[in-house]
Amino acid sequence: MNESTMIKSSVTINKDKINGLMETVRNLYMADDIPWVIGYSGGKDSTATLQLVWLALRELPKDKLKKVVHIINTDTMVESPVIEKWVERSLKMMDEASKQIDTLVDSLFVTHRLTPEYDQTFWTNFIGRGYPFPRKKLRWCTDRLKIQPVNKFVKERIAETGEIILVLGTRKAESTNRARTMAYYEAKRVRELLSPNPTLANELVFSPLENWTNNDVWVFLMQYQNPWGLSNNELQTLYMSATEDRECPMMTEKNLPSCGQSRFGCWVCTMVAKDKSMEAMIANDDEKTWMTPLLEFRNRFGDEDRDRDRRSFKKLQGYLQGSYEQLHHGPYLKEWREQWLREILTKQLEINQEGPTEFADYELITIQELRCIRRIWVFEKHEFDDSLPKIYEEVMGKHFDDPEWIGSEAFGNVEWMLLGKTCDLVMNSTTYKESEEAIALARRGDASRLESLRDNTILEMMSSLIDVENRAMGLENRKNIIDDLEKCIKRNFYENEEDATRYYRDQLQRKKDMGARYNEKFFVNVQEEGEEFDDIPEGAEE
Repeated sequence: MNESTMIKSSVTINKDKINGLMETVRNLYMADDIPWVIGYSGGKDSTATLQLVWLALRELPKDKLKKVVHIINTDTMVESPVIEKWVERSLKMMDEASKQIDTLVDSLFVTHRLTPEYDQTFWTNFIGRGYPFPRKKLRWCTDRLKIQPVNKFVKERIAETGEIILVLGTRKAESTNRARTMAYYEAKRVRELLSPNPTLANELVFSPLENWTNNDVWVFLMQYQNPWGLSNNELQTLYMSATEDRECPMMTEKNLPSCGQSRFGCWVCTMVAKDKSMEAMIANDDEKTWMTPLLEFRNRFGDEDRDRDRRSFKKLQGYLQGSYEQLHHGPYLKEWREQWLREILTKQLEINQEGPTEFADYELITIQELRCIRRIWVFEKHEFDDSLPKIYEEVMGKHFDDPEWIGSEAFGNVEWMLLGKTCDLVMNSTTYKESEEAIALARRGDASRLESLRDNTILEMMSSLIDVENRAMGLENRKNIIDDLEKCIKRNFYENEEDATRYYRDQLQRKKDMGARYNEKFFVNVQEEGEEFDDIPEGAEE
């Protein structure tokens, strides 16, 4: 079989099949009054899906175009800056092009840019609450940044009309798991071509490209002009720039490189060891070297070897958890959350000043997110020094605008520093100096981690007690104040991690001796077990 024959065999579509599929789209659209929602990410599959639907529906007469097609794009607020601008431009062109279609509705295609709630964004959780960077056993980002915004929009449409049809660019050829999932729900179809959504009732899924190959998608995009005016050649170039060898060949064998293997997503994504797409973009295009600081920052905070020492030995709610004779570490310590904030603001300023003109006002982190982070630090973590405005002003060189802020008049940075010095006197006692953990850290010269011993013990306890009492002073009903103060003490009951580990071990040993259920894995030595230690158990978000 020669190469030409192999290329042809990898393409399963032709003009007749495409025309037939367009007719299917038109018939399905006219079959009922159920509104359509099309997912658009800006990638090749969603572009091909939307292009197919657009080309099909614009051929219908005006009296048949009686229901709106909603185009939704989920902006995670940490998208690759280049892709974000690409999608933004594309959506604007869709709005203009849709106005040219004569319909019975105001506009046949209506675009929607969906974003997560500000208190659930990546930076609010990572810098604000101190969530560890996402990984296989703690993938907290996808649901908050992508799924929740889409589900909210879909539920609102279902509440209005009772049912919707979600049009997606999913293909069985994308992966074995995707093919298996699509086949499973294909068997449960309530109507021809429409599959149920496993997570939302009254939502039906239509996947017009379900049987297309990767090459089918590119052939369609290259041979049919984009109806809203965006160049599909530009899209292909974008994919080419995200592959190491800048090639975007037709797939003739499974092991050949393909544009389909380029992945565009969140620039902060740590679910993969390396962001090969961004690395390739920077390497292949001198005009994109301004993104290098983002890649370096992502690699820095996503360093799993150093991550554990950056985090508290307690979980977010203050309890202890462990395995293999070690505690599972929880949220990032105060100094590291402040460090991440300083770095992301610095990167933003660098992009504004040194990046392309179109990024002069670009925000890596929004002012609304910063306000959320400020409230989490001060009100939830009791860090009444209120360090965020100071960090912002030092890096950005301008005042931090937060007109609705109402802080404490009694306690601020001066009182925090005084409290810190007082706690230092206590922590510099013989017990602290001679603790095994402190000695080991001193020998390694780990000053930052040595400092964290103070942040996570007496200072945290005292600042919490003072803040809780201060906020309760103006309340008429103080019946819960004792319980709240007791919780603060229990959260900070331990002198340091060494003391907490000893306490946790003794607690488990008592349960074991009494015949009660206990965490058996804590007593297993990781070297004996032959496993790699992972300090975040499955589903342990806090």
